[in-house]
Amino acid sequence: MLNCVTLMGRLVADPELRTTPTGKSVATFTIAVDRSFVRQGEQRQADFIRIVAWESSANFVCRYFQKGSMIAIQGRIQTRNYEDANGAKRSAFEVIANEISFCGSKAESGTSVTPAPQVAPAVAPAYQTASANDFEEITDDEDLPF
Repeated sequence: MLNCVTLMGRLVADPELRTTPTGKSVATFTIAVDRSFVRQGEQRQADFIRIVAWESSANFVCRYFQKGSMIAIQGRIQTRNYEDANGAKRSAFEVIANEISFCGSKAESGTSVTPAPQVAPAVAPAYQTASANDFEEITDDEDLPF
């Protein structure tokens, strides 16, 4: 069996960090993932996918990501059944994050950017161009040696 998901999108709200009764950190957040196909004359559509991150991944996402940040997620799909406050049976579809990565530039993610120190550009070494006489045409139909 195989259950692998890779997603890249933007957070639609700041991640929510909670702690379970046993002391484990869990973060939940939703990302908007643009669909690649756009019909002519229509706006681009997006899917909104619920993500759950545990322990160190939960702390990482809550520390470094906020609403609008571009994020990459690798994980697995999980479904679960529960009963809502009115007693109706519900099911939830979510991605359990195994790996969380930065995407885009720091400026795009909304984090503060410290300007890099100015360094004088290095001069590229000069190379000599070869003449066409340095090459030999292969005229036979035998196998090439590589």
